[in-house]
This record gives sequence, C-alpha cells and structure tokens, in this order.
Amino acid sequence: MADPVAIEEPAPASAVHLSRLVVTHFRSYERAALVLDGRPVVLTGPNGAGKTNLLEAISLLSPGRGLRGVPFSDLGYRAQGEQTSRLGWGVAATLMRHQGEVWDESVIGTGQNAPTDPELDEPPRVRTVRIDGETQSSAGVLTDYVRVLWLTPAQDRLFLDGAGGRRRFLDRLVMGFDPTHGTRVNAFEKVLRERNRLLSEDVRDVMWYAAVEEQIAEYGVAMAAARVETIARLKGAIDAAAESAFPKSLLALSGDLEAALGEGEAATDVEDRYRARLEENRARDRGAGRTLDGPHRSDLLVRHAPKDMEAKACSTGEQKALLLGLILANTRLLTLSIGAPPLLLLDEVAAHLDAERRAALFDELCDMGVQAWMTGTDASLFQALGSRAQAFDVRDNRCDISTL
Repeated sequence: MADPVAIEEPAPASAVHLSRLVVTHFRSYERAALVLDGRPVVLTGPNGAGKTNLLEAISLLSPGRGLRGVPFSDLGYRAQGEQTSRLGWGVAATLMRHQGEVWDESVIGTGQNAPTDPELDEPPRVRTVRIDGETQSSAGVLTDYVRVLWLTPAQDRLFLDGAGGRRRFLDRLVMGFDPTHGTRVNAFEKVLRERNRLLSEDVRDVMWYAAVEEQIAEYGVAMAAARVETIARLKGAIDAAAESAFPKSLLALSGDLEAALGEGEAATDVEDRYRARLEENRARDRGAGRTLDGPHRSDLLVRHAPKDMEAKACSTGEQKALLLGLILANTRLLTLSIGAPPLLLLDEVAAHLDAERRAALFDELCDMGVQAWMTGTDASLFQALGSRAQAFDVRDNRCDISTL
C-alpha cells in the first residue's frame, strides 16, 4: 500500500524548538552544524552515516547520560578506524521558546573537556553545562529550558526483555514531570550498593545497617510515590484521548511499595514498614548477597487495551504501535503540565509501521506542534510529511538539506 499523498502546507514552528545545532568532536563528527526552522526534522541516510549520533547529541541537552546511556568519556570524536579518542566533545544549540507574543532565545550547551595532558593516562574532565555562556552547577538546570523525550530501536524490545529496561523507561517518563526524580534514583542506587557491599562482605555492624537502611527506605518510597503519581496521570491522559491508529494501553505497577502507595497508604507508614522489612531480612539478603526487596525490583506492566492482551504477547507491529501510543500520550500530558512541548527524538521510527500508521503518526506530531526528530534509511517512508518537515540527507557524517 502506497503512503498517502503528502500535505504541502508547511507546519508552523514548534513553540519550543532548536533553531541551530552544532556538534564538535562528538562521536563520528569532527564538526557538524544544522540550521533549523522549527518544523519536525527528518534525517535519512544509510546505516552508520551518523543519524543516531545527532539524536544522541540532542538527548544530552537534558540531565543524564542521553539515549544510549554511555559514559561521557566514550562520546569523543573517533575518525574512521580509530578505537579511542582523548579529545573532549561539545554539543551546543540555539533554543527558541515562544513566550506570549515574542520568542525567547537561549544558547544551551554541554560537553566534556579533554585531559590537561593527552599523553598521560588521565580521564577527561567532568561534563560541563553552559547557558548563554555561563557555566552551570549541574545539568539539572537544563530542564528549566527544555524537556527531551526519546524512543530508540533498543526500546522495541521493551515488553519482551527484563523488568530493568521498563523501570528505566518509566523513570525517564517520571523525570519529565519531576526532574528531581533522577537525583532520588541515583541516591537510592548509591545507598543500595552500600548495603549490598555490607551483605556480600558479611559485615555484622547493626548500626551501620540501620543508617543505610533508613536512607534506602526514604529514597525508595519517594521513588515509588513519584512512579505511582506519574502512572496515574498517564492513565488519565490515555483514557481521555480520542481513539487513533495507536492502541490505548492499560498500565499498572508491580511492587510492594507502589501497591501500598497506590491504595492510599501514608508514605510515612510505607517507609516504616519497608525499613522494618529490610532489617528483618538481613540474614536472607546476606545469603543472596544482595537486597531482594525494594523499588529496584518493581516492574511496569502494559496491556493492549482493545484486545485486553499482555503487550509481550502482541505482534511486533502492535508492540511498536503501543509504545508509540505511550510516547504520544506522555508528550501530550507533558505539554499540558509544563505549558510547552518537549523535543521528541524518534530513532528509526518508521520501522514496523504500515503506511496508514506512518501517516497517522506524522499527523499527530504536526497537530501537537512538537519538533520531532526522526531518522530512517529510506526517505520514501516519510513522504507523507511533505513540506511539513525539514529533511536532511546524512552521509559520511555530513548533513545536507534534502526534500521529501
């Protein structure tokens, strides 16, 4: 089935968009610069041309390690055939935000400096963040300017692989509404590693355990509460949405803390009970060498609502449509919640979608007024966008203006 005829009327600029993107010594790019007009962006070209590297660069304009989740020291420029790089890297963008009747322009950027002496076995310096030329104390300030959501081919297996991937997916959704959630997750994981070390080394210091477990309970219940709140809001957005080419999802959380909080139990009571359970199960956990109870073992459960079927039992195409439906619902909800659309990164988004769903996706993205960045190897898959999108042909780590 051929794709529908393209709509020729250009889409207006998104209320939040990048008007310029520059990457320097980043991944496969020695340097690249894109000038943008606020429409959705389509990057097409062969595998390995550098399309996903550009999406990863944009994802780093948010807290965290970006869409691939790799150490910052791995992001430096590598010429063809090189295995490592000691160069620093940088990503800079001009961000346009519509404020009332005027546009507010900010230059935001992040990067990592090279070692002071490349001949020494010295790691690159820490990541830095700058807003309008001013160095910031942390990456958290980026969320005051823009939120970034993404969907990658690796997430196509979200419903088939283990619970860890779904927890990370959920926590990224939570961070869109509550940027401090990432700080809580990191703090929880740090104290959890400390308890696991005590267990594996057979430490019997009761006071040490008590101090660590108090922090685990505090951070763990806060994490679970944020997850419960986000899922409740997302369920409401899904229920309120009109029927579309993307099936609605039935969402639930598995986990003792989430269940108790979801039933309305006071967070202080849940925290006290979790702390008592950690104390009670020290011997059991010592035998296992790790902590067996907590939000680090929770799961996001997803069902195909029209079929009332577990997502993992659906076809590949249905799973892709479910996942896109979740991302679109979250984008709409986030836009309403913060009053501005996020940047949306959709890597190889056309894969597993038929022509009808592709056209429906493009229509929804344009209707939402979001600057979506989409990649693919075949430009013909994006023809239904027509002049509503800005297209670039990416080859040999060069980006040339193209047409759909």
